[in-house]
Amino acid sequence: MDGGVKKTGVTSSEVAKRAGVSQSAVSRTFTPGASISPTMRAKVMAAARELGYRPNALARSLITNRSRIIAVVMAYLENLFYPDVLEELGRLLVRENYRLLLFTGSLDRDSDPVFDQLMQYRVDGIILASTSLSSELSEECAAAGIPVVLFNRTTERDAVSSVTAHNLEGGRLVAEFLLAGGHERFGYISGIESSSTNRDRLAGYREALARAGHADIVIGTGNYERAGAEAAAREILSRPDRPDALFVANDHMAVAVMDVARYEFGLSIPDDLSIVGYDDVGPARWSAYDITTMSQPLERMVETTVELLMEQIASGRIVAEHRILRGELMVRSSARLPASGIVEADGRRIYRPPQS
Repeated sequence: MDGGVKKTGVTSSEVAKRAGVSQSAVSRTFTPGASISPTMRAKVMAAARELGYRPNALARSLITNRSRIIAVVMAYLENLFYPDVLEELGRLLVRENYRLLLFTGSLDRDSDPVFDQLMQYRVDGIILASTSLSSELSEECAAAGIPVVLFNRTTERDAVSSVTAHNLEGGRLVAEFLLAGGHERFGYISGIESSSTNRDRLAGYREALARAGHADIVIGTGNYERAGAEAAAREILSRPDRPDALFVANDHMAVAVMDVARYEFGLSIPDDLSIVGYDDVGPARWSAYDITTMSQPLERMVETTVELLMEQIASGRIVAEHRILRGELMVRSSARLPASGIVEADGRRIYRPPQS
């Protein structure tokens, strides 16, 4: 038989009694930014250590009506862009005295199935990355005073804010770069066709190519997954009129496409085939791939997302704002180089069309 004694939770009242202070003094001691004298704080902390006291964040949320928790819903973490986003979000939220609680949803499906679970934690705000929320639940969040920000997606809903890169402009810039490199046959390997990021990247790419007289684009669907990208690459590269330039909707897929092109088709990159990706994640910078890619301004996107949430939490007003941030086309060795437009900036090569 276990002879151990289960220790009951120590309350703030017990800490106050041991320290000889009021209960409000204990509360202020454990509330970041609250006013309390150094002497009083030292008394409370000494008593808390003696008793083994730890403040109960959930209990405090019942009093303050704030959990200081931000829920982040992500559909998948296979794409290394999203772990980088998580790391930056966690860092900035801690600075604001908030904590991040991660939920995983289904790729490119509404987050409704995890919504009930999410709301059990009395979260103060919600960030949806690579996923979305139905209009009904968007309105429910607004009615409850919970701000929602879509990250790396756009939306027209009145109750939901969004932060994204300028994907339409990014697609145009990729096309202009490839045209300037002298390419004649163009392809595109898409992400999930219904996602706003994919639609905008393809629309910008199409538009710029059409202006130059290239209306026909070979398109394959990779669904933002490695296996899907490999299958799409095999199909496109097996064509007798295969493209000499491929724009791939993200770097995660571009790595897979490059592997198929080199090791299954024996193609030389960029001599036989130019490949341009999107995101500028770690593998794109590895010497084995060295992918020319449209960067996402990740730090600015995360900073803007946190700013929107903090403003709306503080004001209690849900006002949808849509922020679009510009990235840069990072030039590496996976695509043929144009004769002009490449500039050096902070030790990196960036493509900026001569007319801009």
